[in-house]
Amino acid sequence: MRLDKFLKVSRLIKRRTVAKDVSDQGRVWINGRDAKPSSTVKVGDELTIQFGQKKVTVRVEQLTESTRKEDAAHMYTLLREEANNG
Repeated sequence: MRLDKFLKVSRLIKRRTVAKDVSDQGRVWINGRDAKPSSTVKVGDELTIQFGQKKVTVRVEQLTESTRKEDAAHMYTLLREEANNG
C-alpha cells in the first residue's frame, strides 16, 4: 500500500493531500529511511512521522483499503512518542 494512503486510512493523518505534503517535506521515514508518498508500506514496517514539535513512531500491523474510525487504531501500534525540545 502507498504510504500516503496508509497514513490517511489509518487516520495518522486526516487527509491524503496532507500526508503527501508531509512526505514530500521529508518528515516521514520507513524503517529509518526517507519515504516518498509513493513508498510501499508493508506489515511490520516502522514509520516515524514528524508532527511539528512531536515525533511519533508506529509499527504497521495490518493493511486495509478502507476502515471505520473505530478500527483505524488496529492498523498500527504506537512504539514511541518523543517531544523535540529545542
